[in-house]
Amino acid sequence: MGQSKNIDEALDVISQVLLRCVIIGVAVLCFWWGALVLMGDFAYSVHSKIVPITRAQFDVIHYAGMLATKAGVSLFFFFPYIAIKWVKKR
Repeated sequence: MGQSKNIDEALDVISQVLLRCVIIGVAVLCFWWGALVLMGDFAYSVHSKIVPITRAQFDVIHYAGMLATKAGVSLFFFFPYIAIKWVKKR
């Protein structure tokens, strides 16, 4: 019985950490999107002085980065969180 309780406590801690990681990941994505909406022209002008890049390329790079971040948050934090919750329900 004691080992089962320890496993449940460990799963609780892991699920709490995963949930916090999901929240932080979503907050980063929201900040990134907001920064592009509010300051996209400024960011583009700074980056285009450093690296020759078109506005379309700049947008594609950022949207691909946001997509990769969203996929990473989902695969590494959200889905394991859901799986742990399923296991604990049993």
